[in-house]
Amino acid sequence: MLNRRRFLAACAACAAGAVLPAPLARAGGPVHKAGQPGSRPSPFSTPLPDGAAQCTLCPNACALAEGERGRCRVRENRGGRVHTLVWGNPCAVNVDPVEKKPFFHVLPGTRSFSLATAGCNLGCLFCQNWEISQARPEDTLNYDLPPDAAVALAKRSGAASLASTYVEPTIFMEYMLDLGRLCRAQGLLKVMHSNGYVNPGPLDALCHVLDAACIDLKGFTETYYRDMCNGSLAPVLASLRQLRARGVHLELVNLMVPGRNDDPAEVRAMCRWVCGELGPDTPLHFTRFAPQYRLKTLPPTPQATLEAAYATAREEGLNFVYIGNLPGHPAESTFCPDCKALLIRRVGYSTRVEGLREGRCAACGRQVPGIWEPPAS
Repeated sequence: MLNRRRFLAACAACAAGAVLPAPLARAGGPVHKAGQPGSRPSPFSTPLPDGAAQCTLCPNACALAEGERGRCRVRENRGGRVHTLVWGNPCAVNVDPVEKKPFFHVLPGTRSFSLATAGCNLGCLFCQNWEISQARPEDTLNYDLPPDAAVALAKRSGAASLASTYVEPTIFMEYMLDLGRLCRAQGLLKVMHSNGYVNPGPLDALCHVLDAACIDLKGFTETYYRDMCNGSLAPVLASLRQLRARGVHLELVNLMVPGRNDDPAEVRAMCRWVCGELGPDTPLHFTRFAPQYRLKTLPPTPQATLEAAYATAREEGLNFVYIGNLPGHPAESTFCPDCKALLIRRVGYSTRVEGLREGRCAACGRQVPGIWEPPAS
């Protein structure tokens, strides 16, 4: 018989690629155990009266009494200071195609060593990894994987990048910062897939060691963020501006949920904002929704809805627009905005670079934004 904790642990082991790749396990990789959260004091903490502490990592601004945890479930007041409980204890570790993040303008065709801990600072009704994002670290199966071991495994796996992904990675910011510093020293790109719901100070610290960010722009109204994600849009837009200003390579994902964020006027307003605030060369991925978690009664996104959003984005001046979760659709591939030559052919996670040479269109020479060469080690 399974109790709730064991059930969640079993679910977490299967979620988001939460299995150490077999070659790494055979090579003496870390052990997957229940619990074992890794505690570290956090610099993102402000003391409050009576031994309380405020977490300053994200806009939730959780004020915590002694022993209390924030909404993310992985940050706790211990002795008047916020501690992270997930330093070096990921519950999901895998080696993925970098296109799965999805990064379409970062080292196409390479692999990304990907990891996540338990927890999240939002509560999206459509979360695909809810088994771990809505869990505490005590309730998941975790690896004892400090940053140096993680980077060593990433190198041994042949990955070109190390990705913080699957759940909201900024909730394990201290772990990410240490991973990023080591990646820079070892010639690995440090990338993340994030909801962008983070305060400017911590994000600024991360930008020093972050090469690329894929941000979920979940919708374009405060109502949508409040009702569907238990968050707010404004901090996400601020993060996008900050990442662009800091020179971090940026791609956006918009999961189109039928009847929730697919209004044509809203989609147009979002595309216009992206083009004007972040630039016309910002890659934007429209992704098909599949029924899951708390939205199982909704249908998948119609192909026509995705294609209409694609057309709107192009009309608003965006040069690199993609349709995701429709394998084989022409809008998975990258084309030159000027001469229309095929640059990168994609079918699902199968990728072939055809017309791109040193970051430029081989036919007309147009520069294409992205990271096309691995960093020097």
